[in-house]
Amino acid sequence: MKIISGTAHPELARDIAKSLGLPLSDTTVNTFPDGESFVQIKESIRGADTFIVQPTCPPTNHNLMELLVMVDAVRRASASRITAVMPFYGYARQDRKDKPRVPITAKLVANLLTSAGVNRVLCMDLHAAQIQGFFEIPVDHLHSVPVLIKHLKQHYVKDLDNLVVVSPDIGGVKNAKSYANILGTKLAIVAKQRISATEVDAHAVIGDVEGKDVLMVDDMTESGGTLCAAAAVLKEHGAARIFAGVSHAVLNEKACARLAASPIERLLTSDSVPMAKTYGGDMVDTVSIAPLFAQAILNIHNNDSVTHLFDI
Repeated sequence: MKIISGTAHPELARDIAKSLGLPLSDTTVNTFPDGESFVQIKESIRGADTFIVQPTCPPTNHNLMELLVMVDAVRRASASRITAVMPFYGYARQDRKDKPRVPITAKLVANLLTSAGVNRVLCMDLHAAQIQGFFEIPVDHLHSVPVLIKHLKQHYVKDLDNLVVVSPDIGGVKNAKSYANILGTKLAIVAKQRISATEVDAHAVIGDVEGKDVLMVDDMTESGGTLCAAAAVLKEHGAARIFAGVSHAVLNEKACARLAASPIERLLTSDSVPMAKTYGGDMVDTVSIAPLFAQAILNIHNNDSVTHLFDI
């Protein structure tokens, strides 16, 4: 087994390799002055079961292209099997034609990965689960819920009777329902209208949150607009304390300023992307998914089931 890291999130790759008791493969990955990616595998991987760790987070185009170049290098080095380990799958929100004459880029990315030579994909909490069907190769789709729920119970949730799980928009109801069922709490929904890519108008709450502690859950946040708008409405409806939990915190400086000015006390997230730690500050609590991915990689290598990784 060989673990190879791109430049998107080397810290996570090192943690995964450490959990497996393996060193990262000796690899040179850098960028030429004109922006081209260059990759050289500096050890033999002939016949190896190879796992390339590279979330396609911002800068998305660069990290995606770098992943494709790494796959080509590994394929030409005669690896027996190539698994793209993508904790965060870029372009996942472009999964359908919701306007005339627009692409389905999530499908294009699947085609590119397959054409480059990927034999299997390992990912987590896709924005749309049906993206698995865009591939003609096996896709193992992990969930961060077991990891985040465990942390919630240990550090956040003391009184489940006073907790309400909230979906910050209609599209996230299924995800929020999973949390509510596991925690045994009630569910509420915030109705919103998107004004622009970074601006959201949240205007109504479906469910009772008055005097309750609230846990908002979503698959990802980038600008923080949806979470902060929903938090403001929840506060207006009498919510006591407000926490947020997301699988992928693709944060930037604007998002951090928004979160700091919002009623949200803490944001719980995984370390699927490096932005969570880079921009998060004190109000963002990051939980490692390295042990989860390490176990999944080991099971794939040994041709064992990964189903038990979903157990709470």
